[in-house]
Amino acid sequence: MNRLSSGIPRFQPWEDVNVRSICHDKQQLSIPARPARKADRAIAQDLLDTLKAHQDSCVGMAANMIGEPVSIIAVNENGKFVIMYDPHIIRFALPYETQESCLSVAGTHSCIRYDLIEVEYRDFRFIKKKKKFSGLAAQIIQHEIDHLHGILI
Repeated sequence: MNRLSSGIPRFQPWEDVNVRSICHDKQQLSIPARPARKADRAIAQDLLDTLKAHQDSCVGMAANMIGEPVSIIAVNENGKFVIMYDPHIIRFALPYETQESCLSVAGTHSCIRYDLIEVEYRDFRFIKKKKKFSGLAAQIIQHEIDHLHGILI
């Protein structure tokens, strides 16, 4: 994998891309994720590659969706792909009811989400971050964090 000196991945030749199969096993998806480690970067990259391969029908993925019960999510935030290790919501506001779908679970399902959230996580370089999200990005992150806790819509 090619990396800039900052550790951020840069364009990968196609042969380095590893698109994984999507897990549909509800029992496996119900297992809570373990905390992420720096050694899990290859899993994070596979998750990112898999999300990019499904970007026409998917805006976020959790590592357990590719068979890895590790606390990592990948999110397409307005065309920018973001990896979050060990994300957790520290603040939330403005609940609303919505319909969601998922690559791992058939159909659409009603759920309550929050329009504003603040999340603590580690980025791709494993640096601690805190960021506020709203709208669709907030909804995607909440959905993927639910996956990390073994919660299916």
